[in-house]
Amino acid sequence: MKRFYEQADAVPLDAGGYGVALDGRRVRTPAGRSLALPSRALAAAVADEWSEQGERVEPRTMAMMTLSATALDRVAPRAGEVAAEIARYGETDLLCYRDAAGGELARRQNAAWQPVLDWLAAVHGAKLGTVAGVMPAAQEKGAIEALRRAVDAHEPFRLTALHTAVAATGSAALGMALLGGRLNACQAWRCARLDDEWQAERWGEEEDARRRGAALRGELAAVERFAALL
Repeated sequence: MKRFYEQADAVPLDAGGYGVALDGRRVRTPAGRSLALPSRALAAAVADEWSEQGERVEPRTMAMMTLSATALDRVAPRAGEVAAEIARYGETDLLCYRDAAGGELARRQNAAWQPVLDWLAAVHGAKLGTVAGVMPAAQEKGAIEALRRAVDAHEPFRLTALHTAVAATGSAALGMALLGGRLNACQAWRCARLDDEWQAERWGEEEDARRRGAALRGELAAVERFAALL
């Protein structure tokens, strides 16, 4: 889309919250909803993204705008379904599956992942069990229910950040730890990439894997920033 405006500004809304105006005209979401944001900091970040566009507007370079629109268009109208989807990740959480050989990889997994699971259990009462190997193992019903309660406590904007992190990493535990301040984006990325990094050490890293790793790093960094701006 060709750039059609000169100036982007964060503006207060009459109904509360903040929006973004392009040459005085209010930005709306792709679905036509009012871009009503919960903080001035987030609105300023979204306005900066619009300001930084060149001759063409490139949505892929506007992470804060994309996450905000997702929260309003896709998450808020079906927050319960999104929360349930996140909680289901706990049933097959990445952090619960350790190398069956019990060697160096298992040691690294235990060292990096177990503290996150312990934190999840201590703070949210969601005690997820671990297994050796990759065959699915049933989690206790109470653990998944506790995880669901913890997820339900997130309002739509934070729920959007959480869902993005969980879907990207394959781990509800990592998403909760990132949103809960137990891990920063770099630490969450290293946890999510642990198995891939192990393989790269042994066999080298393919270009596709490198690109996926870079994309994941960027996605988690955007989630961390978005949550901090709320």
